[in-house]
Amino acid sequence: MGYWLFWYGGWIGPEIALPQWQWPRWRNPLRNPVVKTDVEALLFAAKSFVAALLAYYVALRIGLPRPSWAIVTVYLVSQPSAGASLGRGVYRLAGTLVGVIATVAIIPIFANEPLVCSVVLAGWIGLCLFLSLLDRTPRAYAFVLSGYTASLIGFPAVAAPDTIFDTASVRVQEIALGILCAVLVHRYVMPRPMTGQFKAKLAATLRDARQLAGDALREVSENERREDRHRLALDLLALRGLATHLPYDPVAGRPSAASVQLMHDRLARLLPLLADVEERIDALRARRLGMPVELAQLVLDVRAWIASDELVEREAGALWLIRHARSLAHGGSDTGDALSANVAGHLADLVGLLHDGDRLGHEVITGASAFAVEPLSVKKRVKGYVFHRDPVMAARAGAGAIVGITLGCFAWIWSAWPDGGLAVSVLGVTCALFGNVDNPVPFVRKYIVGSIYGVAISLAYSFVILPRVSDFPTLLAVLAPTFLFAGSLQARPATAFMALGVTLTIPILVGLGAEYGGDFADAVNSSIALFVGVGFGTVSMALFQTVAPDAAIHRLLWLGRRDVARRARGGGPAEAAWTGLMIDRAALLMPRLALSARPTKATLDETLRHLRIGHAAGLLHRRLGRQGGAVADDARAVLADVAAHFGSASAPSLAELSRSVDALAVRIADAAEADRSLLDPLTDLRFALAPVPQGEVAA
Repeated sequence: MGYWLFWYGGWIGPEIALPQWQWPRWRNPLRNPVVKTDVEALLFAAKSFVAALLAYYVALRIGLPRPSWAIVTVYLVSQPSAGASLGRGVYRLAGTLVGVIATVAIIPIFANEPLVCSVVLAGWIGLCLFLSLLDRTPRAYAFVLSGYTASLIGFPAVAAPDTIFDTASVRVQEIALGILCAVLVHRYVMPRPMTGQFKAKLAATLRDARQLAGDALREVSENERREDRHRLALDLLALRGLATHLPYDPVAGRPSAASVQLMHDRLARLLPLLADVEERIDALRARRLGMPVELAQLVLDVRAWIASDELVEREAGALWLIRHARSLAHGGSDTGDALSANVAGHLADLVGLLHDGDRLGHEVITGASAFAVEPLSVKKRVKGYVFHRDPVMAARAGAGAIVGITLGCFAWIWSAWPDGGLAVSVLGVTCALFGNVDNPVPFVRKYIVGSIYGVAISLAYSFVILPRVSDFPTLLAVLAPTFLFAGSLQARPATAFMALGVTLTIPILVGLGAEYGGDFADAVNSSIALFVGVGFGTVSMALFQTVAPDAAIHRLLWLGRRDVARRARGGGPAEAAWTGLMIDRAALLMPRLALSARPTKATLDETLRHLRIGHAAGLLHRRLGRQGGAVADDARAVLADVAAHFGSASAPSLAELSRSVDALAVRIADAAEADRSLLDPLTDLRFALAPVPQGEVAA
């Protein structure tokens, strides 16, 4: 019951709150990850369907006899990003050409010996699988397609060798047309570039690297530090996957290959370096005299620098911190405090690596250089991502494919099955497409499920729907629901293989051509051949191409130990390659450990420790050079013991190795200046071999 008075331009009275109108806040539904994924999948399905129809229409207009091959190619080449689609198309065309040339060369030579011809084709497919497993880059798809093509056109031509040249010619034309249509549509119709995703992931990775660096200098739990290390290793693997197709991305301002490689080198070196820093700082805090005051202040300064958000401030601080850390490292060496000198030197490297990450990250993300200085970290050589390659396991997979396909050929020729050539060609395709994983059977099962749906839908199209279709627009309308739905499933990793079973089966079984030619008996026989080929391939791959998770893990760990021994002898990969190789092995271990009963964290920590031991042993061997004297001879004896331990898991034990290193370090502390240069890598080796127990660190 208030009152209002107007007095000299103002209201006087009891204060009340008047309601204020606010527009309802509109929320973008695309910010919801689930909705965004669905929209992107539908967009991918629509673009793939448009590309497939374009390829089909052009093939009909120019009179190609098998337009279904062009449609299938579109769905095999299409990827969610424009750059990945172009890269995959280029490698598919190259692989198809090589496969066609090989098949045209093989079939006429062995035209009168069907069994020998089939075995040679099986050998070619196995060789292509072997090379694809060794490559482990997008180029591997070219090798896969080379074997895939030989299987698809080669085995049906064994019974009719005079048709191989015409079939090969048509195959190349259809594949090229499908690739062209897929690349054009995905590149120019609402393209989805990879560069933006790469830059976002790089920014997140740099944040994770700083988080890991900050945790290394704070007293946090070992579990928290371990999770940070594993997350950074996964980030590096994800960045490599995104960077693969950057050269094909249709956008300006793509990161250069040199910047990406240099960024990976810096981030990869952080993992072992931070583990070194963590253990040494913990050891300094635990020793009787504690950490020197100047070094403790340096640790605080580096922590504050890491936490800073200002690029310019971090730039100026980095230069000062590196100079100060190196001066402390030199002073510690002069006073005999080897551990403090070692920590200070590692802190200088840490600041340099993080600073380089800032500079390179700014260049990659914004396209402009943030700093005018050269990289500050010690390592200047660029190596980039290093892939683990195992010729033994690749040869095992290739040999398994050869054996499985050869057995299928024996069964086909012995039974004289008219459609056996189609079944064996499907068998070869299965071994080529799915042979690049340890356990391909679960993926093949998904493909079989999709093929069952594809066969059922194909029969419905062939004998119920298509007989009533008389023009191209109507054909488009009746095909759209199936291909749009299957295309949206193909865009999701969980259902991609099942969707491929649909999109690859329907065009071939329906026989999409210039005119309707439904033949029920032919469709049923082709369907039987399809399932026999895929089923036989499943059994064959389970027997000859499957590697148990524990066996794969044991193999990776054994190779790591073998290479540690090589580094201790002065061989093995160079420093930059060694770091990248072991990080790639750690990334390969993660999915396998998820399927194994082995402790994941302990196994990954063992791999990181092998990385550090190999790094320290290689550095010590290089520092020794041709240096002579009793101390140098003892250091070489220590390296020989390290090589013996990791080369054969024999005596001396890690504890004995650690005691030998401790004894040698005590001798070096009072030795000549030339010998004291060995103290820093020897300290690295001592901490890498085993953590130093509390109270046992020399003052």
